[in-house]
Amino acid sequence: MGNLGQVVNALLLLEFFSILVIVPLDIPESILPYHLNPLYRFYTTISRDYLVLDKPPFFMALMMLELFYLFPLAVLNIYGMLTAKPWFNSTCLLFGASLITSTTAMLGDILGSDKPSADFMAKLYSPFIALGALTVLRGLVPQRGTATPIIGNGPGSALKKKA
Repeated sequence: MGNLGQVVNALLLLEFFSILVIVPLDIPESILPYHLNPLYRFYTTISRDYLVLDKPPFFMALMMLELFYLFPLAVLNIYGMLTAKPWFNSTCLLFGASLITSTTAMLGDILGSDKPSADFMAKLYSPFIALGALTVLRGLVPQRGTATPIIGNGPGSALKKKA
């Protein structure tokens, strides 16, 4: 894979790890595990994210979607990327489409809002639409030849014998 592909993969890896951190922070404080509560309070104090603070029903539904759909896909995508799984492109398509859809709904509410934190929040949320589009594009690009895993030697490598 060329340098551009490596840069894209690095950005996507950063995106997948950020989802693993961000999604639990958007869950209401009453549901969050006790050890994550300080992070939740820090995030809401700094960002004044009215979606997280006010918990509108559409946002809570999107958070449940992200928790039960996007979060597991992020874990799968990290594993698929690091071990060069053939299904990685498919899960990238699913992840990217879901991220674009949910972020667009949130950004639409933010841009239509007259809250003082709306400008900051728009800058905070909008990069995820671009990252979602990048993830979809990565899913559409076929892998050339055989992909080299970043960790391990691929599936069943320890079981292969030379004849």
